[in-house]
Amino acid sequence: MKRYTKYARPYLSAFLIGPCLMLTEVFGEIMLPKLMSLIINHGVANRDAGYIIRVGLVMALVGVVMAASGIGGAYFSSKASICFTSDLRQDLFAKVQQFSFQNIDDYSTGSLVTRLTNDIQQVQMVMMMCLRIALRAPGMLVGALIMAFTMNAKLAAIILVVIPILTLVIALIMKTAYPRFGIMQTKLDKMNSGIQEALTNVRVVKSFVREDFEKEKFGKANTDLQETSLKAMNIVIMTMPVMMLAMNITTVAVVWYGGNLIIGGSMQVGDLTAFTTYIVQILMSLMFLAMIFLQSSRAMASVKRIDEVMRTEIDLTDEKATAKDQRVTEGRVEFRDVAFSYEKDGGEPVLEHISFTAEPGQVIGIIGATGSGKTSLVQLIPRLYDTTEGEVLVDGVNVRDYSLKHLREGVGMVLQKNVLFSGTIEENLKWGDEDASMEEIRSMADAAQADGFVTSFVNGYDTDMGQGGVNVSGGQKQRLCIARALLKRPKILILDDSTSAVDTATEAKIRECFRTTLKDTTKFIIAQRIGSVEEADQILVLDDGHMIGMGTHQELLAGCEAYQEIYYSQREKEVSA
Repeated sequence: MKRYTKYARPYLSAFLIGPCLMLTEVFGEIMLPKLMSLIINHGVANRDAGYIIRVGLVMALVGVVMAASGIGGAYFSSKASICFTSDLRQDLFAKVQQFSFQNIDDYSTGSLVTRLTNDIQQVQMVMMMCLRIALRAPGMLVGALIMAFTMNAKLAAIILVVIPILTLVIALIMKTAYPRFGIMQTKLDKMNSGIQEALTNVRVVKSFVREDFEKEKFGKANTDLQETSLKAMNIVIMTMPVMMLAMNITTVAVVWYGGNLIIGGSMQVGDLTAFTTYIVQILMSLMFLAMIFLQSSRAMASVKRIDEVMRTEIDLTDEKATAKDQRVTEGRVEFRDVAFSYEKDGGEPVLEHISFTAEPGQVIGIIGATGSGKTSLVQLIPRLYDTTEGEVLVDGVNVRDYSLKHLREGVGMVLQKNVLFSGTIEENLKWGDEDASMEEIRSMADAAQADGFVTSFVNGYDTDMGQGGVNVSGGQKQRLCIARALLKRPKILILDDSTSAVDTATEAKIRECFRTTLKDTTKFIIAQRIGSVEEADQILVLDDGHMIGMGTHQELLAGCEAYQEIYYSQREKEVSA
């Protein structure tokens, strides 16, 4: 828990003032029954109106102080808990942002979303409850017990029989509830993952008319969560009836025994009234404590899940980098006998024995069948993954020795799956350079053949993209992503099949831009069409993780059988079309 004290430290005053004000309210609650007994025993019994008024005014004053303390305590408790969890959520999100791709693969997106939202909310609720009740309930318990024993020790002894029984029952309930809350949060993860997947891919769902299937799948996950939640809550709902039963039995016992004492003349009516109130306060404080313990058990399940993320060891960092101040200045890339596997324990290799050198300004084409390792290869350059064996060098420096920030600042990527964010087109393009002027934005958009269609929109570069760029076509999205990468002015540019949705004429214009605007940038182009890379300085041919050919278009056409097969099969399709 030490790691969480830093979130409380900035709001220490709120953490202290809130409970102190709640204790002030408790003091008032303890005093009111005693004051009422004085009115009954002396004011009403002696028909002394003046005494009733005086004590009544004191009770009113106590009530005002209690109200002010209650409002203040609630305010500071809310401030402390909300600020605490807000800072915790910020750090949790920052931790996830530090995750490598491998770390992210270990969690589902839905699980991370649940931890950032629902789990944090559970912690906030229990913290607010604790700040408002954790001192209030014990304070009321101790205060009411003292007052009850002061008034009549024999009568108060009844409660000492009830407290151990209730404590045992509450402990059993907590022991049963805790593991069920953990399971419930896991089921919530699964449902959230399903919701995210269905909503993100809603167009695919509709195009395949799979709405019924998705509804059925969601229904199963929802029912599973419902049943798990009911199993957990069935334990919780037992608490209130048990506590109420104990309260009612104890109250009846006190009234019966106290009534006999009044008849016998050894106790006054006002004292029995106050005593009954204290008994109720004692039992209510036990009920509050039971609620805190139960909610805490659920919150602890959430804390455990949050802690899993916070304690996750980032498997790709630059802590051991020896050239953190080094920047990418030329764009020379060299692979030295590189092997790579996605499995941490060295499973089936995706790449093996990859060696080549890309000189600054060269265009490197990469061709190969689906699953041959093309994307995996280029992801090693900006160190999105680490090599299993061998080295990747940029400007003669191992990528592991760069700071991740400086390395990735020098590399621009247009991913296979083009991603745009909510906001305007201008805001999306400024991901490449947040300080770019409108003139620079339009220049790079024009180079990527995007300016024409953007200016055709009513709002131009102020057009809102919607979530994920849903209001532009696939080809338009690709061109915007290329423009965004160009604005970065990288020394190394990686295009992962990023012109597949544009026509050949537009693609030719984009390649021409690469020869002029980016003549000093080293360019890696992954493509399915040989026409996209035939003018490259070097073309790498991959097959099942091995490099089976390397050279220019003419060299490969003359000496690489796999390249020849791809080339002629595509030519035949073009001719037949």
